[in-house]
Amino acid sequence: MVISRASRIGARVVRELLSRRGPSAPLSLGASTSLARRHLGARRQSSPAMQPSDKLFQGALLQKHFFCSTTTADGAHGGCDEEKDKISVTFIDKDGEEKQIKVPIGMSMLEAAHENDIELEGACEGSLACSTCHVIVMDVEYYNKLDDPTDEENDMLDLAFGLTETSRLGCQVIARPELDGVRLAIPAATRNFAVDGYVPKPH
Repeated sequence: MVISRASRIGARVVRELLSRRGPSAPLSLGASTSLARRHLGARRQSSPAMQPSDKLFQGALLQKHFFCSTTTADGAHGGCDEEKDKISVTFIDKDGEEKQIKVPIGMSMLEAAHENDIELEGACEGSLACSTCHVIVMDVEYYNKLDDPTDEENDMLDLAFGLTETSRLGCQVIARPELDGVRLAIPAATRNFAVDGYVPKPH
């Protein structure tokens, strides 16, 4: 209905322009657009019931709400942005038990472990002064997606217990979308020569 009305208005605009300028006068796109806007504005003011822009706006809001809302099996609702900003990470403890958690983008694996009661020590609290947050990336594919370790991280990794080719410090592994599904093993023991006598603050 809106399209048919717009078509009739457009035809009326063309007829008015031709009658004002004469058959030989060129039709200006800017003039026709301006006149069409005036006609549409006048019709909206004279006919409050016809407000296509309001209806389109309301439809867009409903569509946004529909696509950005999810329903889980238990009926709970969650925003799509919230889910999109987290990745799935699985920690494997020294006994081989696995725990899968959701980690916000930008958070380190050390912080994520502490927030989810996972025993990843982190004696220096992420200041690159120990190797106690040593983790082993279980899949080489994910290990290759990480940024190269800095010299400081490599120095601490040299002190780590059970060092492997895919070892990293948990404080230096930051959650990114491409790491979704990564699996991290926590070694059975830790070494902390770098900060001998350091007493970590309680979390």
